Parts: sequence; structure tokens; C-alpha cells
Amino acid sequence: DLHKIITPGHSNKGYKSDLSKFKKTGQSELIGNTLDLRAIRKDGIEIPIELSLSGVTIEGGWCSIGILRDVTERRLAEKALRESEEKMRTILDSMPDVVLQLDTDLTILWANRTTLNMKPDATGQLCHKALTGRDIPCENCSVVKALKTKQIEKGTVHHKSLVDTESYWDDLGIPIRDSSGEITSIVNLSRNVTEIRRAEEEKTRLKDQFRQAQKMEFVGRLAGGVAHDFNNMLGVILGRTELALEKMEPTQPVFAALSEIQKAAEHSVSLTSQLLAFSRKQTIAPRVLNMNKTVEGMLQMLRRLIGEDIDLVWLPGNDLWQVNVDPAQVNQVLANLSVNSRDAIAGVGRITIETQNSTIDEAHCDNYAEFAPGEYVLLTISDDGCGMDRVTMENLFEPFFTTKEVGRGTGLGLATVYGIVKQNNGLIYVRSEPDQGAAFSIYLPRFKGRAEQILKEEILKPDRACSETILLVEDEPAILEIATMMLERQGYTVLAASTPGEAIRLSREYSGIIHLLMTDVVMPEMNGRDLANNLMSSSPNLKCLFMSGYTANVIAHRGVLDSGVNFIQKPFAMQDLTAKVHEALESE
Repeated sequence: DLHKIITPGHSNKGYKSDLSKFKKTGQSELIGNTLDLRAIRKDGIEIPIELSLSGVTIEGGWCSIGILRDVTERRLAEKALRESEEKMRTILDSMPDVVLQLDTDLTILWANRTTLNMKPDATGQLCHKALTGRDIPCENCSVVKALKTKQIEKGTVHHKSLVDTESYWDDLGIPIRDSSGEITSIVNLSRNVTEIRRAEEEKTRLKDQFRQAQKMEFVGRLAGGVAHDFNNMLGVILGRTELALEKMEPTQPVFAALSEIQKAAEHSVSLTSQLLAFSRKQTIAPRVLNMNKTVEGMLQMLRRLIGEDIDLVWLPGNDLWQVNVDPAQVNQVLANLSVNSRDAIAGVGRITIETQNSTIDEAHCDNYAEFAPGEYVLLTISDDGCGMDRVTMENLFEPFFTTKEVGRGTGLGLATVYGIVKQNNGLIYVRSEPDQGAAFSIYLPRFKGRAEQILKEEILKPDRACSETILLVEDEPAILEIATMMLERQGYTVLAASTPGEAIRLSREYSGIIHLLMTDVVMPEMNGRDLANNLMSSSPNLKCLFMSGYTANVIAHRGVLDSGVNFIQKPFAMQDLTAKVHEALESE
């Protein structure tokens, strides 16, 4: 079927002449070899052929014998194989994973580009030596396990990687067998899962934090719900007790009993306040104040808290700077730390409260990471009690952590202190050793504004007659009644309403001027803010005083009172109520 054989450097006219040319030119070096040539068939199609030449002697003469084969199918198969190999190599070289072929001695026979980019001389070395620097394979190496079990094995290896950093690798060992079933080599696939592992660890950490946050949120909701009703009841107890005490002489037998009821109620208010502070449901109203005056106002109560066996020493600093903080929060800090110090003292002891100005510089911050340079008012509460060990110090501000016996501590006191300090952009530092007492140093930022801003701090009971009309709105009947009695005792005219709808009706029917709306924040029908807006649309000069047992976002954001909002925390004493009402009436 051949018309012509095409050979390099020759222009042959035909098959026979081509063979004769090989013979005439005496190319004996071709004898015994195989040549790859091209040929044209009689139908004009060019095909690849293979020419095998051999020389023979016939009757004393030499001649050559050529065998021609059409290798078209073989060449197509070889081309397909090459393309397949190239494609596979391209795929393996493009993989970000380490891909190796190892012999049964774990020597690297072949490595993909990813491996060679990290370790150019990997081929020919022992796998564990080249990749991890180990003299022996890792215990969890999938290749070693695959050689033992003669099946595909998985593993995870923790070692220093090719880039000399601690890393985690998912490992896969795949045995390669010959036609007889014997394992001739192992393919090893390794994927760097360090970032995945770190992401999983971070995810686990975030889940733990989320669960903790959920727990704290649950406690906060529970505290807020309980505080709303509990504070209402405490308000009734305190209000009724206070009114009763005003009507009797201290020499009367019932006076002492009522005083104890008042003390117990005040202590309950303190506990509720701690729960609210911890759950961030306590409404705060920061104001510029003098720390010395605030502490002095608490000394009498603190002495009652700590008892007669413990000496309370007060060391006020001179020319103390001002701070901008809610005085109620300062009272909480003082009460919690004083009670904590009291419980750390067995028998007779001393608690010292002192204040001073303090400037923290950069050098000081280098030793204490949480500190920030600036000017602070330093409040220190120290004691000569039992002190604390390292474990206690490490968990000191954790919620619900307590070293006290069952029934004597909730674990909220120091967590509350920490939250208050941080909420006011302050710093807290604790010094303590076993049997050496403890000292809590609280740094509150110095307020550098104008002195006029502290005028509202000292609002006293007004000397003038209280003759204004107050629209009082409260959905709890007992609170409505006791608050009405307190206000009327001071001389105010009170329009009492148990619902917002009733308040709107009273405001329309009342012929005189309503000077102040005093309303609960959370009520049926509508909240206190909406009620105030409704009434102020027709009485723009109406002043407002909100009251609540816990934070309501309609008047506060994250527990911090909105600017210009008058607010009184439930439960309240008559003196506090009188001062707040006067403040609201005098506000712009």
C-alpha cells in the first residue's frame, strides 16, 4: 500500500529505489536499528512507519532486509498517554497539597511542584527526614500505617513544617501494587490544616464565650424581671416604714422594730442593686462630684455594715480632683469592697479608705499592661485580713466566683466592682498575699471640665413650699399609693393614675396647670416615654420625671441615662424623691 517512504535528507521516488539507496550508500551503521520514518500510502495519506534493518550474507554476498510496520495506532496511543501524563502532572503540580511517590523504604521517588517549591532537594531523600527533619517517621504517619496494613490509611501529624513553623497536617497513604498484587510504592497526600485547626479552636473558644454570654444574659434577664417587681415591693416597705417612723418617737417600742425592718429593706435594695449592676440593667446618671464628699456620705452606713469589732479608718486626700461618675455606683463599690474586707477579717481588724490624686506615666504603664497614662483620682480600700493566694487572685473578678462558705456570698460583689470601674473608663489594681491583707486601688479619670457642672450634686430638700401639681402614673397600686402619700406630705397636689390611658384622661379633664409628669417607664398600653411625648404635644412646658426598677432602653442606652432625662431609681426614700422632684421641676 506504500507509494513512497520519506526519509530525512532524501528525495525518493519510490519504495524500491529507497531501499537500494540504503544499500548503495553502505549505511551499515543502520543495521540492527529501528528507524522512525514517515510514508505516503498509495491513497495519498501520510502515516508513521517503523523500519527495522538487519544484514544477511547470501552466497558470499551482503544484503540488508528491512521490515516496515505501520505504527499509526501505537503513535496515537503513545500521544494519548503523554497527554494524559502531562495533564496529570499539571493537576498534581497545581495542587496546594504535598503529593509524593515513595518506595517501600520511604524514599521520595517523585514530588509535585508544591513540595519542590518548599523543599527543592526533596527527591531521593527519606520522606520524614526531608519534610520534618525527624530521624524516624511520625507515630501517626499514614504511610507507615499503609505499609503495615496494606490498605489506604489516614492520619494527622503535628510537627514543624517545611517552612519551619509549628503546623498540623492531614495525611493520606495510598499503596500502589503491581500486576501480582505486591506493593511497589506508596502515594502520600499531605494537606496543611493548621489554619483550619486554629479556626476550629477559635470557633470553640467563641462558642464557649457565647455560652457564657448566654448564661450571663439569662441571669441579667432574670435579675431585671425580678428587680422590677422586687423593687416595687421594697419601695412599699421602705416608704411605709419611713412614714411610720416619722409619726412616732424613738422611745416607743415599735420604733426599734420598724428601724430593723428599714435596715433589712435597705440591705435588700443593695443586693438588688448589685444584681442590676452585674447584669448591666442599672440605669446610671454620671455627674461631676467630689470623691471625698461622696465617701463621707457613706461612712455611717459602712460602719453599720462592717460591725463594731472592725475599725473603719478614713484618710481623705487634700485638694482632690473631680471625677465624673454616678454617685450610686461609688456607693456600690464602697459597700461591696467594705463587706468583702469585713469577711476577710477574723475578729478584730481594720479597714482603711483613702483618696488621693495620682498621675500615671508611660513608665508605669510598661509594668502594668491594663493601665493607661493620665491623671486619676485614686480610691483605695485596704484591710488587714487573711489575704488571697494566687489562684484566688486569678479568678477574683469572675462572676459567681467566691471563696466564702455556702450562704455567705453570691460571687457578684467583685464582678460588680470590676464592671463599674470599667464602665467609667477606670482602672483597678489589687495587691494581696496570704495572711498579709488586701488592697484594692481604683483609679477614676480626672474630670477637667468647669466647676459649675457639679452644682447639681448638692440638691437639698427645698425650703420653699411645694405647691406644684404632679401627674403620677404607676401601674403598681401599692407604689402608686405610697408615692402619692410621700408627695402629698411635701405639699404637692397629686393626680394619681394607674394606666397611661387614665393619665391622658386626667390631663384633659384637669382645669389647672400640671407642672410635672412622674411616670413609670414600663407599663401596659404604652411606655413612659411615649406617654410623655403624648402629653407634651399639648403641654410643651410639662416637665418629666421617669422612675423604674431597672434599665429600660426607651430612656437609657446601655444603662447610661440619655442627656437631659430626669430619672429616679426604685425603690426610693422620701428625701431622695423630694430632691429628684425638685430637680425635675427646676430643669430647663
